[in-house]
Formats: sequence, structure tokens, C-alpha cells
Amino acid sequence: MPVNRKVPLRKCVATGEMFPKKDMIRIVRSKEGEVSVDVTGKKSGRGAYVSKSEAAVEQAKKKNVFKHHLGVDIPTEIYEDLLTAIREGK
Repeated sequence: MPVNRKVPLRKCVATGEMFPKKDMIRIVRSKEGEVSVDVTGKKSGRGAYVSKSEAAVEQAKKKNVFKHHLGVDIPTEIYEDLLTAIREGK
């Protein structure tokens, strides 16, 4: 008998939609306050998820939602890294 495994869901901070964790990209803030893109979803620190769509990243940038969720200013390089990761299909 096949085992049905529960698929972990995460909420996109930009759109508010729920997606499987593997279809999301995580932005993480370390204890030192450094912000980075976490394509593996396993880095330690405070995280926020955004769906793998350029529109969601642009919406997050426009609304400045990562600053609200992570509590630090987000450099523009992070948004560029997000868009690059989406385009490369990570």
C-alpha cells in the first residue's frame, strides 16, 4: 500500500497564496542581520518565502514586505538575486 506523504505548504509573503515548499524561494536573515537568498530552504535564521514568479518578487519589492517580515532593510541585490534564481530555474 503506497504511503501518502504530507506536502509542506508555505505562504508567499507577496501574494498571500499557499504553495508547496519546493515551489518557493526563501529569503533568510541570520542572527548577525545579514540577508541572503536561500534556494535550499535549509539555512538557519529567520525566513520568509516568496513564490517563484517574477511578478511576486516585483510585488514584494514594491510593498517592501521582506523588511516587515525580517525586520531589516533589504538591499536591492537580494531582489536581483531572487530574479536570477527564478530565471535559472532553481
